[in-house]
Amino acid sequence: FLTQCIVLLASCTKTLELKPVSSLTSASYWKTEGDVAGYMTGIYTKFRSTMNTTYYMEDRGDAFDPGLHQGMSNAWTQNLAESTAPNWVDFYNVIHHCNLLLKYTPGIAFGNGANKNRALAEATFIRAFTYFYLLRTWGDVPLVLQPTESDDQPLLPRSTASEVMAQVIKDVNAAIDLFPETGFVNKSRASKPAAYALKADALIWKAKVLKGNATDLQDAIAALDKAIPSVSLQSDFNRIYATDNRNNSEVVMSIYFQKDEYNNSYGYYLKPNGPLVNDAVNKASIPYAETAARSQYSPSAKLEATFNVNAADVRKNASIIKGVRADGSIVGVFDNKLKGTLYNDGRAFDCDIILYRLGELILLRAEALAALNQPADAIIELEKIRARAGTGKYTGATDKQSIEREIFDERFRELYAELKRWPDIVRFHSAGTIDAYTEVPNLRGKTIPLYFPISRSMYSLNANLKQTQGYPQF
Repeated sequence: FLTQCIVLLASCTKTLELKPVSSLTSASYWKTEGDVAGYMTGIYTKFRSTMNTTYYMEDRGDAFDPGLHQGMSNAWTQNLAESTAPNWVDFYNVIHHCNLLLKYTPGIAFGNGANKNRALAEATFIRAFTYFYLLRTWGDVPLVLQPTESDDQPLLPRSTASEVMAQVIKDVNAAIDLFPETGFVNKSRASKPAAYALKADALIWKAKVLKGNATDLQDAIAALDKAIPSVSLQSDFNRIYATDNRNNSEVVMSIYFQKDEYNNSYGYYLKPNGPLVNDAVNKASIPYAETAARSQYSPSAKLEATFNVNAADVRKNASIIKGVRADGSIVGVFDNKLKGTLYNDGRAFDCDIILYRLGELILLRAEALAALNQPADAIIELEKIRARAGTGKYTGATDKQSIEREIFDERFRELYAELKRWPDIVRFHSAGTIDAYTEVPNLRGKTIPLYFPISRSMYSLNANLKQTQGYPQF
């Protein structure tokens, strides 16, 4: 099994120096610091391919309307059942590789102990982030903490969401302790500030969705106060995702993309190809591509209406662009945020995926403060984001419920298409701020659970699995 794993990772990185496949074993591979460094590069590549989708964190929400070109996903239509359920195998593949590195690295001699600790911290962070992703998607999931190296290892049932959350927090605390630097070595890799951001994100989920307590919110604020000083806001919202401004002052952690080094990032699902916008008089301003553009989704009318609450909001034009014909009619509505790069041979959708940035951390801090019934303090944080957006001081109602609703809407405007909307909907629904079943157009009149089902094929491989609560059991 390890042979398959190493060969898989080898295809993703030039760093690995591999022996012939027939001789690869755990004992023969894990020998040197270079083995660990190469394997860590492979883990990041697997992590990138697994995270490069809108399916889980955006499609079930309200940010997208149908585009011009492709059909919508089962997640977007809320057509979810055992027959249409997505598979979590890619996520567990990432976890497996992290588990391998975490098992064998402690026994390897490093010239510099800081390098060993950093590798262990990065793998622990990625495992924690992946489990947090699984937790937000399926709720209860199997908790696998050792690599699968033989065919006689037991098949595990789903652990409770609370048990998974406890492991996420344990892992992220371990990563924080292991990172040798307080800041960044490379923002496209995990770091102590990124671990603090993940800790805060997880603790707010724990408090609001898993029925935690005020201590979780206070600890989230404490974690944010460790992460926030390491970064600063970009003055121009348009520049956050610019590919000539990668890993800028606002970014806490990103997933790196580069033309010709990897396929397009998920932004290409939101863009038209050239022929679709030939009738647009503003075609040159639209981030289209002649190839590798899908226009599966367009920014939703609901998103535009949320921006239109304040006409001065600079984020609207940075997020949405309409193709307009000479007679004023609309060709289509397109994403204008993840533009990628226009090269001599065409556009490549090579925007990095930003996992965490300061704009979100400030809003997470506002959210935690509001949940602690400190609306005045939450408004202070909210206004830091409004100042850059050009929308001025907050002048609405100042009760807890109103401020929480405003933070929810502000996150929509600030974090559109950044893989945050569906978790936001679940979190604010669980806290009673919104009703997901009226907030999301495709959920209206339905009783489908907010967590994803598992497929019968997954159950057939592991009969210890039970179907997600709210779906018909196997």
